Amino acid sequence: MILHGLPPLIAPNTRVLILGSFPGVKSLETQQYYGHPQNHFWKLVFSIVFRAFSPSRRQEICAGSYEIRSKALLANGIGCWDMYASCEREGSLDSAIRNAKLNDLASLKKLCPQLQAIAHNGGESYSHAKHTQALGLPVYKLPSSSPANASWSFERKLLSWQEALAPHLKTS
Repeated sequence: MILHGLPPLIAPNTRVLILGSFPGVKSLETQQYYGHPQNHFWKLVFSIVFRAFSPSRRQEICAGSYEIRSKALLANGIGCWDMYASCEREGSLDSAIRNAKLNDLASLKKLCPQLQAIAHNGGESYSHAKHTQALGLPVYKLPSSSPANASWSFERKLLSWQEALAPHLKTS
């Protein structure tokens, strides 16, 4: 069975695009990027973007509806998409992806004229960095925000994500 990914979550003001590999089962079910409640994506991004806020205020934003989180992400110049437009896969593990078709990354410069950097969320996404490097922008490899990446603590992930993303963002 062929699975189809989510549309890009981008805007003309997107400065940093975070590229995953392909949405997990929970994300496809809910039609939401990083829909698994144990995925660190939203907590990581909002800890960087809203670092001046209290931890309780950051948690409040992170716990908001998908619509609220998505609007906050876009308002702060961050977009989401995946390397693969479609694939065959059972479960959510990247290692189970078969017959993947890449998304049209060449269109990004027109859709996001302020784009400054691409950040790959995890190794599977980064394995296609040659395609994003062709855009002529800085390309970063981030440790996966997935709960399957248990060898990295949240704090260690946060430091790596902050180092890559913060220079391209206007943080609150």
